[in-house]
Amino acid sequence: MLTVDFYLVDAFTQHTFGGNAAAVCPLAAWLPDERLLQMARQHNQSETAFFVPSEQGYALRWFTTQGEINLCGHATLAAAHVIFTAIGHAGDTIRFSTRFVGELTVTRSDAGLTLDFPAWRAEPVTPPSLLLHCLGIEKAVEVRAARDYLVVLENQQQVEALTPDIHAMKPLGKMVCVTAPGDDYDFVSRFFCPGEAVAEDPVTGSAHSMLIPYWHDRLGKTTMRARQVSARGGDLHCQWQGDRVLISGQAVTYSEGKIFLR
Repeated sequence: MLTVDFYLVDAFTQHTFGGNAAAVCPLAAWLPDERLLQMARQHNQSETAFFVPSEQGYALRWFTTQGEINLCGHATLAAAHVIFTAIGHAGDTIRFSTRFVGELTVTRSDAGLTLDFPAWRAEPVTPPSLLLHCLGIEKAVEVRAARDYLVVLENQQQVEALTPDIHAMKPLGKMVCVTAPGDDYDFVSRFFCPGEAVAEDPVTGSAHSMLIPYWHDRLGKTTMRARQVSARGGDLHCQWQGDRVLISGQAVTYSEGKIFLR
């Protein structure tokens, strides 16, 4: 029988039941991919982060209930939180090696944890009619696409009022991020995940790899405050650095325990 430590962490929040929950599992060595997916499905969170020690720091992977994904912000923040608080990492920087986006770093300061992520440019596209129909809107300020669709609305109230048919978006083949200028923040967003166990992601760090360059261009700012206006909600401090973005936030541990694999 193999015993694995387990943590459930709320990321991008200072309070339990806020932000976005991620399961985190430190491993001594990689388990078969099938077993990692089984574990992620058992946890039934939007993401589970798995990491193993490496020469440079830690190798990190992320799984949803559907399979492995290329990048996840809140689960990276949660993994770093566990390494700092439970494993007792010395120093203020953690280096993660990943399979799809190269090296990522997380730095600890009095302000919280800061992710150093790649920046993604979204290109203008003609919006598929299905996209607007499922969002329940007739038009948008603009629609762009990168890894995900980026739908820009006029104001925060429009973003908050959306009641989309999320799973009907699955034929689009992409996740959907909706954003607008914020009332008390530089910008706000929501993030929809058709086909996933968690249909609306409460706080999506990786989407800010796309959001930060967009709003830098719109607002002319390099430092911005953002909020994801989901039911749980979360705050992110954002910085544009050309081909990289810095995304900062807090995290709190909700629970910890043991997994018994037989």
